[in-house]
Amino acid sequence: MTQATTLIDGLYFGEAPRWHDGRLWYSDFYDKTVKSVDLQGNTKLEVQLDEQPSGLGWLPDGRLLVVGMQSLTLKRLEKNGLVVHADLSEYSTHLCNDMVVDKQGNAYVGNFGFNLDEEMQRRGVEGVLANHPKANIVKVTPKGEVSVATGDMSFPNGSVITPDGKTLIVAETLGLCLTAFDITEKSELVNRRVWANTGARVPDGICMNADGNIWIANAISNECALLAQGGEVLDIVNTSQNCYACMLGPEDGKTLFMLTAQSSHAAIAGASRAGKIEMAKV
Repeated sequence: MTQATTLIDGLYFGEAPRWHDGRLWYSDFYDKTVKSVDLQGNTKLEVQLDEQPSGLGWLPDGRLLVVGMQSLTLKRLEKNGLVVHADLSEYSTHLCNDMVVDKQGNAYVGNFGFNLDEEMQRRGVEGVLANHPKANIVKVTPKGEVSVATGDMSFPNGSVITPDGKTLIVAETLGLCLTAFDITEKSELVNRRVWANTGARVPDGICMNADGNIWIANAISNECALLAQGGEVLDIVNTSQNCYACMLGPEDGKTLFMLTAQSSHAAIAGASRAGKIEMAKV
């Protein structure tokens, strides 16, 4: 096991890290910002929002896409600021969250499906895991056209697309598994299957390494774990607090960045800047 070190602190709740143009980009929910940081810990404000941002990605021409959690929209950064790229509200419930964008500019966006914090308080973790409303993954084309890519997902969260562009893998946080789909030439999702069961680990954000194995941020523990297809645990990095998202960088992909916080509950995470970005060589 490896122990992570802190790159920066002072976040509320960091999510959706992406390595892009030599910097780690990330959303901070309760700061309502998208920021980036370099390997020396120098941060830069990229976008200020009027709501919580989540998933990040880029169109082929380099324009930034940002998930608007509360407005259930996908936003696009233009020279004069953010505009609505797509309205996801017809197919999304409560809050939109993580996203992955393919090389053609198609975005696959998940959502909570229900009020997680409220139900956790009312029924507890075991009750929610056993019974919860299912959610869609919504596909948005580069032109902003919206459709349901797939349904019946148990809190779709972090997602990756394999380098060949042929497979989408999604963390089903409340399903305790990673679920894979083939991506057709028309960017449709077919052949749903379990890529790996995660056991007692609750998968939030994920990223894929050069060997095709997947790092999962364990939302209920101070760790990030590397899983092979089928679920074998290959490596573990310990963090200082619960781990909610992860990304590999820089260009060699040998540094694991992990976004951590005391809790995912809004009342706790939004009350103090206890969030961190931690890192480890892997």
